[in-house]
Amino acid sequence: MKDNVILKVYKYFLPSAWKRYKGYFIIRFLRLIVNTITPFVPILFMPRIVDELVGNRDVKLITTYVLVIIISEYILGMLNGLFGNILERYSLKFENYYTSLMSARIMEVDFQLTEDKKALDQIELAKNGMSWYSGGLNGIVEPLFNMATSLFTVVGVVVIIAGQAPFILLITLILLVLSARLNKRMNEIEQETYANLSNINRVFSYMGWELTDFRYGKDIRLYGAKEMMLNKWKDYSNMFVGMWGELSHKLISLRLLLMIVDVIRDFGIYFYVGVLSIFGKITIGVTTQMFTAAGTFYNSMRNLVMGYQDLYKRANYANEYVKFMDYPAAIQKGTKSVGDGPHTFEFKNMSFSYPGSDVEVLKNINLTLTPGEHLSIVGLNGAGKTTLVKLLCRLYDPTEGTIYMDGVDIREYDYEQYMNVFAPVFQDFKLFAFSMKENVLIQDEATSEHEREVEEVLDKVGLTEKLATLSKGVDTYVFKHFEEDGIEPSGGEQQKLAIARALHKNAPVVILDEPTAALDPMAEYEIYRQFNDLVDERTAIYISHRLSSCQFCDRIAVFSDKEIKEYGTHAELVNKKNGIYAEMFAAQAQYYQV
Repeated sequence: MKDNVILKVYKYFLPSAWKRYKGYFIIRFLRLIVNTITPFVPILFMPRIVDELVGNRDVKLITTYVLVIIISEYILGMLNGLFGNILERYSLKFENYYTSLMSARIMEVDFQLTEDKKALDQIELAKNGMSWYSGGLNGIVEPLFNMATSLFTVVGVVVIIAGQAPFILLITLILLVLSARLNKRMNEIEQETYANLSNINRVFSYMGWELTDFRYGKDIRLYGAKEMMLNKWKDYSNMFVGMWGELSHKLISLRLLLMIVDVIRDFGIYFYVGVLSIFGKITIGVTTQMFTAAGTFYNSMRNLVMGYQDLYKRANYANEYVKFMDYPAAIQKGTKSVGDGPHTFEFKNMSFSYPGSDVEVLKNINLTLTPGEHLSIVGLNGAGKTTLVKLLCRLYDPTEGTIYMDGVDIREYDYEQYMNVFAPVFQDFKLFAFSMKENVLIQDEATSEHEREVEEVLDKVGLTEKLATLSKGVDTYVFKHFEEDGIEPSGGEQQKLAIARALHKNAPVVILDEPTAALDPMAEYEIYRQFNDLVDERTAIYISHRLSSCQFCDRIAVFSDKEIKEYGTHAELVNKKNGIYAEMFAAQAQYYQV
């Protein structure tokens, strides 16, 4: 199983890393050579210096050996430092590269996974697993090269030790087994703790960073929420620190045992080599050589064994990234191409419950939306209006029943092509902290013709006067995250900008899901009137609590108790005795009558 995890991670990362940054692996190989040579310089030359000092005392020869050691270690150290700096830069490049891939993946996963706790935990595991837990690609590749360095070093040192003090090898190997078992247990404890940290990390991140967003500023100040926020931060900080403290408590006894094993090893080797030296089996120079070689052998063997354990641990962390990148789709996706022109939609015996819940949000919905039809959906909060639109846009799939487009189950269509059919403005729409132009176009580069299109559509939604006050025009940034002269648009201005974005997409179906809640009734009426004219022959769905928008629509669907209770024209429904729509319309109309 261990090998499978390591091979799986390497199979995923190495091909793309090699293709993108071959220089990284070349530098890694050169550093391997340098690190392999480095320990042999003192091992080979220090005994010669010692024997010469207690023997002939040839100053010229001693000086030569010293210079060889100094120059060699200087050159090798300089190369090692140089290669290390280059690898650090590559490490940052890899971090940015794989973070960008993960960001792209997060933005393309099925929408319902963004509300799934299991998926959110996996995202958190992936983020941390590919960063400071595994050290990123550099972190999972480095142990492999370190193990290769250790292997070459072990081979060389064994040749040196075997001819002079072979029992060093036996002593080292026995105690190394004990160290490896202790280190293995430490790694298991760390991984167990890591698995439990994902949920706390998400809460910790929310409390520590997201709540400092200026969007919460008014509510925090006006409701005196600072103390509550700080106390929650302290509570979760204590919980977070407590888990790391518990981890340290579990590891401390194992670390003490590792230190005891090292002491026993050093005592055994020094005693054995000392006896050989006292009885004249080896020279003083070889004695120092054996001490140095024994330390090098032990460290190399330990690096070899524990490097593999470290590699396995890091591979498991990095594997969380692989798991997320291969996370299974939540909804079925087909390959059928979406044809041009207007479309007919049909909800047939459709019911829906949110994933992980048995409570039906919609049940037995039957509804047909013909090309060019303008449909108004009304009902109380929680009636399922927005959910219906999410299902139509394939943010979710029905639990029961089917949605058809042009007589074909929408699950059979190419997902991206199908999404392009819709231009929705949801009640919880989001604007980006980019320029107004980018918020409308949703693209980086724009021509002068694009700018004219943006200005035209902003004019259509009533933002011309606002635009005239901006020195940078459509290039003005929305919000002040990146530009000091960015604007903080009012709620109504943000909604108009979101509507402009939907209009510019020029999709066959346009959806307004209560996006004008921040506007006064007259302004909303004007927006809907203009929007109805702008939509023209395109299919449109309107959702609003204010029933004035219904008068622009061909049909009205009244939702109640998770079902469509009434369906018809405004004239038909407003005159229906004891009808839900009639009562809602009358209740709102009284506030506008003198």
